[in-house]
Amino acid sequence: MTAPAATDTIRQVAANPDAKRNQLVIRLLLISAFVVILNETIMGVALPHLMKDLSITATAAQWLTTSFMLTMAVVIPVTGFLIQRFNTRPVFIAAMSLFSTGTLIAALAPGFEVLLAGRIVQASGTAIMMPLLMTTVMTLVAPASRGKTMGNISIVISVAPAIGPTISGLILSVLDWRWMFILVLPIAVGALVLGASRIQNVTTPRQVPLDVFSVVLSAFGFGGLVYGLSNLGGASAVGWIPLGIGLVALTVFVLRQLHLQKSDSALLDLRTLLSSNFTLSIAMLGISMLALFGTIILLPLYMQNVLGMSALASGLLLLPGGLTMGLLSPFVGRIFDRRGPTMLLVPGSLLVSGAFWAMSTMGQTTEPWMLMIAHIGMSIGLALLFTPLFTAGLGSLKPSLYSHGSAVVGTVQQLAGAAGTALFIAVMSSQSAALMAQGVSEVSATASGIRGAFLCGAIISLFAIPAAFLVRRPPLGEAVENTPAH
Repeated sequence: MTAPAATDTIRQVAANPDAKRNQLVIRLLLISAFVVILNETIMGVALPHLMKDLSITATAAQWLTTSFMLTMAVVIPVTGFLIQRFNTRPVFIAAMSLFSTGTLIAALAPGFEVLLAGRIVQASGTAIMMPLLMTTVMTLVAPASRGKTMGNISIVISVAPAIGPTISGLILSVLDWRWMFILVLPIAVGALVLGASRIQNVTTPRQVPLDVFSVVLSAFGFGGLVYGLSNLGGASAVGWIPLGIGLVALTVFVLRQLHLQKSDSALLDLRTLLSSNFTLSIAMLGISMLALFGTIILLPLYMQNVLGMSALASGLLLLPGGLTMGLLSPFVGRIFDRRGPTMLLVPGSLLVSGAFWAMSTMGQTTEPWMLMIAHIGMSIGLALLFTPLFTAGLGSLKPSLYSHGSAVVGTVQQLAGAAGTALFIAVMSSQSAALMAQGVSEVSATASGIRGAFLCGAIISLFAIPAAFLVRRPPLGEAVENTPAH
């Protein structure tokens, strides 16, 4: 599709008399995406309960979270092909059917192995849903009003992981761990039935080849990176070997895509990265996701192991930040539509960095309300970042690259989430272990290790501040000039 043709298509969509249909499709996708993303972090607080009920080690229990991220990293790069090759409705039905089936398997799981299988099936559906949502929004929504819609997507991406620990804490305080899945199942099935009956096809499929070798390289590359990052921090080679395999496979994968995209047959078209605005946006998004997932994993450990709070109290303390992020996101989208990204990204990056520096001073005597204020500050900062980054980044691509851009965004999210978790846990573990070896108490050593991890995050967050000044708003006409035409 040429640039003028793409512009004409978007203008037609903007004036589409089927606006109600498009709005319904986006709303159904948003609801479904919220349900599936919520499950990515809902297991964190439940791991101690699962270790006891299923008689498994902490390492085995961690696989329930690692396997989810691993499956997402493997499946997401393939979604660019799926969204181009098939219509909206069948792709949605496949995603929600996989997620609902995985939820049912997990709810009925008699033991660890079946529960793990259920999580993998769940993740397969989740991996398809987010790129489908983003590609559909970029296709249906006119550039001048994308910020508002992307604000709603930001709610899904930021709030669902933030409130996951709270919801699981509430459920586990009164019910068995299986209820985390039993309660989600009717919602997932309801979304599937409603979507299957109401969602209409809003995209035009085209014949695109599937390079099987690229799929294999993608699985080893992205899967190896996520698995390796999730297992770093120990003295063994359990993390370094798959990380090395992943880097080699990813290098070959990139070379393969550069060759295939000459004939428009790449599994993941890397011409998306030729847009400096897109590349800057996903770099900042990576730092933001590192902050979000690193904080999600560290704060419950700090609250429970250092401050002595219960799982439920920990979840409730994080709830105001999650709700704040959700409430702000639509307003942030409207501001972006009117004023562009700079006035949002600059204060957002400063707030996230400031929250990290504040958390790097926390100790055994820190008051919970001070922690809550720091978390709310970080949540506000992330709310100011996510919507402009999604909108400015994807809006800088031409329409034929939307599906590939959405897949790149999803992949970066998973890799950054795994890297944030691995980095923060590795710093915390190594520093606390060194102090305990010197005779320092476990609580004091853990507090010091967590401070060190947040200090590391504070230093990394500084790189996002200058980048915030460089991200530009694409012209309201489709900004495709900086991306080579096919």
